[in-house]
Amino acid sequence: MKIEKLTQKHWKEVAKIYQDGIDTKNATFRTQVPTWKDWNKAHHQHTRFVLLENEVVLGWCAISLVSKREAYKGVAEVSVYVSLQSLEKGIGNKLIRALITSSEENGIWTLYSSLFPENKGSIRLHVKNDFRKIGFREKIAQQDGIWRDTVLYERRSKKYQ
Repeated sequence: MKIEKLTQKHWKEVAKIYQDGIDTKNATFRTQVPTWKDWNKAHHQHTRFVLLENEVVLGWCAISLVSKREAYKGVAEVSVYVSLQSLEKGIGNKLIRALITSSEENGIWTLYSSLFPENKGSIRLHVKNDFRKIGFREKIAQQDGIWRDTVLYERRSKKYQ
């Protein structure tokens, strides 16, 4: 297994994993995968990775801005997606560790995630990597006509304290 920077050449496989996450109804409120152009524009260039095994993408991660205001330039939202066939193999952990290291090297002091409380695997992954629960949003948005809650997790970099 190896981790490398996520580029457009990986997009077809990344989009498939993203769609699988959408289909689970426990990864995102999104209903369709964005285009490469839109996804690329919305995510930091410096912290985006794929994990490959035999040149096949098994998972991906990236961070995006939470605000365009200067005061929040070091705060980013985390995305980590693992192929459904590769769950529980430590792939998410390898990806989030690469993401944390890169984010700190690039001036990010706070990582933020909004997770569905039913997504126990993602919650375990975040807690294992020093994210702490900072809040709960009750009935924040609807998915297929059903109100859903989210829990908020944050990781403050020790490098910037």
